[in-house]
Amino acid sequence: MTRVHIQDLGIRFGNHDVIKGLDLDVRSGEFLVLLGPSGCGKSTLLHTIAGLNPVSHGSIHIGEQDMTRAEPSQRGVGMVFQSYALYPTMTVKENLAFPLKMAKTPKAELEKRVAAAAEMLQLQPLLDRKPGQLSGGQRQRVAIGRAVVREAKVLLLDEPLSNLDAKLRTDLRRELKTLHARLGNTMIYVTHDQVEAMTLATRIVVMHQGVIQQIGTPAEVYDRPKNLRVAGFVGSPAINRIEGQVAAGGLFASPAFSLPLPPAIATRAQGEALTLAIRPENVRVGPGEAWPATVQLVEPLGNQHVVWMNCGGVTVSAVLPGQPEVQEGAQVQVGLDAAKTLWFDAAGDRLET
Repeated sequence: MTRVHIQDLGIRFGNHDVIKGLDLDVRSGEFLVLLGPSGCGKSTLLHTIAGLNPVSHGSIHIGEQDMTRAEPSQRGVGMVFQSYALYPTMTVKENLAFPLKMAKTPKAELEKRVAAAAEMLQLQPLLDRKPGQLSGGQRQRVAIGRAVVREAKVLLLDEPLSNLDAKLRTDLRRELKTLHARLGNTMIYVTHDQVEAMTLATRIVVMHQGVIQQIGTPAEVYDRPKNLRVAGFVGSPAINRIEGQVAAGGLFASPAFSLPLPPAIATRAQGEALTLAIRPENVRVGPGEAWPATVQLVEPLGNQHVVWMNCGGVTVSAVLPGQPEVQEGAQVQVGLDAAKTLWFDAAGDRLET
């Protein structure tokens, strides 16, 4: 198992700073996920760890060695790309063996590692096929296997599931989690898919415009987002955001809701802008709740459904269990789980309650 330590990292393309002054400590043996929207710098960071991008300033240590300017082949990492990057004229077995041949691995050791990787990734029946004869999921397993056979202490995975259909993504997600448990090596995984991040990660790094917004376990990032960017990006359906302000009597006033503020926030200046955020699963719909709303849309999702409502001119969503019991256009009552509300100041930073 190997730690990856990044300090004051700067990456520049032309006159554009993609990443500036980034610090990150990847613990030995963890499954770290870099999460963020397209263009936030997560793939650039991964490729730089692999040695594929030059560093403007700062340092990258892999294990105890400074690898900031080392060649990719010297870093002891395995890379899995989104595009599979398999050799089309080689069989699966030849693709798996290729990095070992380049490293002049003895034949007996090569055969042993290829056989072990094929068994681990259920590729034995496919060893004599070429990539053109494989499905997308099978090709990605081969790409992962090619990284595994190197016995790299660090595996870097750049959106490896994004080209697959929903079922294959689910299957391979489970396989990756199992693979990590078996190998115990350090994995750094890039995705813009929050479901992948939440299900795979030991810790999640949420990025925006080359800056780390928050690092934490999936539960920490989901339940206690550091700011509105994190709160809005993590979670599906997206978190409800209600703009309002501090009103007299320690109340929060907004077009949608008026409710008492938590004591730690109620003392803030009257008229100060605040944002109330609450996850859709913490919104209640039913008789006796506090605020009226009109149902705009109902999305059935099998064992649950999403109800979109107009509440005082503000769109609010709720995730409710079972089959839909309300219809579009219906008048309903809405309530909030006060213990699950999150509060943010005008700058978008979460306020402690």
